[in-house]
Amino acid sequence: MAEPTATDQGRHLILVVDDLRDNVAVITSHLRAVGYRTVGAYGGLDGYQLALREPPDLVLLDINMPQMNGLEVCARLKEQPALALTPVILITANAEPEDIVRGFAVGADDYLLKPFNYMELLARVRSMLRIRDTTRELRDANLALDELNRNLEQKVQQQVQELERVNRLRRFFSPQIVDTIIGDTEVKLAEHRREITVVFLDLRNFTSFAEQADPQVVIRTIREFHRTVGPLIFAHRGTLERFTGDGMMVFLGDPEPMADHPTQAVRMALDIRQAVGELSASWERQGYHLPLGIGIATGIASLGTIGFEGRLDYAAIGTVTNLAARLCSLAAGGQILLAARTCELLPQDITRLTEFQGTIELKGFSQPQCVYTLG
Repeated sequence: MAEPTATDQGRHLILVVDDLRDNVAVITSHLRAVGYRTVGAYGGLDGYQLALREPPDLVLLDINMPQMNGLEVCARLKEQPALALTPVILITANAEPEDIVRGFAVGADDYLLKPFNYMELLARVRSMLRIRDTTRELRDANLALDELNRNLEQKVQQQVQELERVNRLRRFFSPQIVDTIIGDTEVKLAEHRREITVVFLDLRNFTSFAEQADPQVVIRTIREFHRTVGPLIFAHRGTLERFTGDGMMVFLGDPEPMADHPTQAVRMALDIRQAVGELSASWERQGYHLPLGIGIATGIASLGTIGFEGRLDYAAIGTVTNLAARLCSLAAGGQILLAARTCELLPQDITRLTEFQGTIELKGFSQPQCVYTLG
């Protein structure tokens, strides 16, 4: 009978254990003829030790051997975690049922009775290796699925925690600051200098109003003011630096770079003036005269985080913030005052809305400042 064409291509290693060298030689030659890699052991103890050193994919194990018989070797192999799934085919000349039962009891996977046809041997070997490969693939797939589930649970938990963290941050910081905190924080929030446009907002007559009105009315009025102005600040990508009681300080152009920050600042101010004007009308009907003054300035500022552990703010510091604050305090109710640098950078359609107010002495500035109104 012609030998079959090699098919295994050396993928599997088979350990052949028999105390008779001729038996080992014959079996290994048949296995190698079809592409299996083989290793032989001449006795039970030798086979057991060899399996520990070089775990095989399948063991062909003779039962009747001195020192350590095949049943003992099989039992000890199955006790090893690394070999527990390795199929063992017992080879015996004894076909008594009780002997076969004892073999399966210690972990054997199949039996081969002597004398055997080598085609039968190859068929048993191929069958056991298919079962072995399928079992290991299933085990590996289950392990991979378990790991994926663990990673997925961990990732979902991390995302939930991150979402909760971001939602908490959004309650206190501008969207640009939150996006920077959860992004490349160290680079974008590091100390630096940049030209920005600063907008100060302030309700006129608020001090006297706060002294005379009930606390509930004062807080409700401030909340109405913030609810009206806040969405407009975010819509124009402004960064709210801080609340100043009845006012706010906003800057544009950082941490999100913005080429047209003077224009965006002015358009934001116009939208805020209109919205707060409508709100002020409702306050007037309640007997509260609280018009809004706005000051805008453009210039270089130092930017970065300030504060202490547990309470940090992102701040803009420099002459430009002082100038915007001074212009705001000078503005009448409903008026928007602009610094000269801001006017220089505005497009023509907005410049037409401005009017030169004059050069004005401002506290803290050695030179008079050119001031413009925005109609």
